Parts: sequence; structure tokens; C-alpha cells
Amino acid sequence: MKTFTYEKADSPEAAVADISVGAKFIAGGTNLLDLMKLQIETPDKLVDISRLDLATIEEREDGGLTIGALVPNSDLAADPRIIAKYEVLSRALLAGASGQLRNKASTGGNLLQRTRCYYFYDTAAKCNKREPGTGCDAIGGLNRILAVLGTSEHCIATHPSDMAVAMRALDATIVTLKADGDRRRISIHDFYRLPGDTPHIENVLESGELITHVELPTPPKGKHAYRKVRDRASYAFALVSVAGVVSVEDGRITSASLAFGGLAHMPWKNDAVEAALVGKEPSDLVFAAAADALIADAKGFGSNDFKIPLVKRTLIATLRELTGA
Repeated sequence: MKTFTYEKADSPEAAVADISVGAKFIAGGTNLLDLMKLQIETPDKLVDISRLDLATIEEREDGGLTIGALVPNSDLAADPRIIAKYEVLSRALLAGASGQLRNKASTGGNLLQRTRCYYFYDTAAKCNKREPGTGCDAIGGLNRILAVLGTSEHCIATHPSDMAVAMRALDATIVTLKADGDRRRISIHDFYRLPGDTPHIENVLESGELITHVELPTPPKGKHAYRKVRDRASYAFALVSVAGVVSVEDGRITSASLAFGGLAHMPWKNDAVEAALVGKEPSDLVFAAAADALIADAKGFGSNDFKIPLVKRTLIATLRELTGA
């Protein structure tokens, strides 16, 4: 085991002051500890933030909610305000991991999960995300669970979070504290990065920047749904998932927000999908057009080719549920 030092932070400001190059924040540790055991992550220092006062859910005057970064996934899923007003988020959280892990996993940590690509976890394999410049054995390899959208010649990994998919459908904002003490508010639409030629850089956080809260806007109108297709009924990552909020009035779709998991390096959103729906009467023909817009630029890599027709069918089924068509 690679040795490291350990410190407990007593405030967010102390946490960012204690962080240094080569150090990592730890909260629930549900992903980081696995990565450390395999020496994929080798921090020389852990700053424990698990005791900070960031585990509350508060209502704002604008009608939205502010969620502390340390709120456990199980508490967030069970909160009556989340169930009543942001049902898609509760459903996504309950679709992820096991009950024991949800009790430990934090809101901030969930957003920062790293890919479950087999080659990322196999230190004998070539992986640009783990070791930049070494190559990508997933391309041409066993890539059944990997990406078909937003890929590059350097990486076809997927983001594993269910929660983040729902957060993107809800237009969440991520609030951070930087190492210099400044705060930032980052739209979730701008938070994640596509792989390009730097797949090891997964988001826009700066060194030592700490997620402190997630803000949800005023609850959206419409019906909520989260549909997840996976290899087994529980404790499995999505092959394809759809988070959606759709409103129908007077027989026409008046608003739609849809995000997708299991397809890309980040929770995926495509405005063309929603544009194909809004103003239309719900029908399988309209839903198919939206699905075609989603997969227009999709590219399979052999064993994951099935994801392209699968997500089309999954989206159509989800839209039927959301509209009652």
C-alpha cells in the first residue's frame, strides 16, 4: 500500500486550505477507496470532510432547494420535498447502487464518480484516462458498457452516476469553494468535459476546489420518470438510462427536459431531442423523431453497437410513460 497522511477538516475553508497537490478530499469514500486499493488513485494525503456542516437540504425563497454536498444518497432520495417536487431525482437515486452504499455515498461524491470501464480498472491495460498518452484498449476491446456519443480516439468511457443524469435533466447548479476562498456557481451543463485528447480531465474543477452544495431550481412542471436498463435488476450500472420531465397541456407537449446515462463521458443532453417534442401531439412518430435526433451522431465500437437501437427504444418507452400516449 502506498502510504498517505490523513487530516480531518473542521470547516470548508479549512478543508481547501489543507488540500495540496497530490491530496484528495474524502467523504463517504465509496469510489475513492476502491480506486486506492487498486492504486489507480494514489493520493499522498486525504482530507476528511465527512464531519463538515454540509448535510442539510434547505428551501430557498425562489422555491428551489439547496442540497449540501454531504447529504447521503439515501437521505436525499427519501426527503419528502424531493419525492413531491423532484421525483425524477428520487427515482434515479433509488436505481443506483445498494441500500448500504446509498447510506454512505454523498451528493458531491456521486457527481465525481469515475468511470467503471474495465480497462480503467485493469492496471495492466492501456488507458488514457488512468495514464495519459498510453492508448485506449477499450477501443476494439470489450466495450459493451461504454460510450456511443461524445467519444474520441483517446477514450470511450462512460460516466456511471444515475443521480447526475437526473440532476442534468433538472438543470442543477453546483456550488464550490476554491482554494483561494472564492466561491463559484457552475451549471451542471458546463461542469463535465468530453474526453477529447485529455480524457483524464473529467470536469472543470480547479485543483483544491471543493463542492459544497447543489442547487435545484424551482420545481419543473410535468410528469417525472427515470428508466434504467441494466444487466441485472439491482446494483448494476446503466447500459442506458433516461431521466425526463415532460408537461402536456391541451393535447400537446408544452415542455420537455431529458437527459441520458450510459451513453457518454458525461450525463448526456441534446437540445434537438426536446425541440423535436415541444409543440407536438404525443405519438410514437413524434417520439421516434426525437430518438433519431438523439442518435444522429452515435457511433458504436463493436460489442456496444446494441446501445444505439436500445436507447431509441428506451426513450420511446419513457416518453409514452411521461405523456400517457
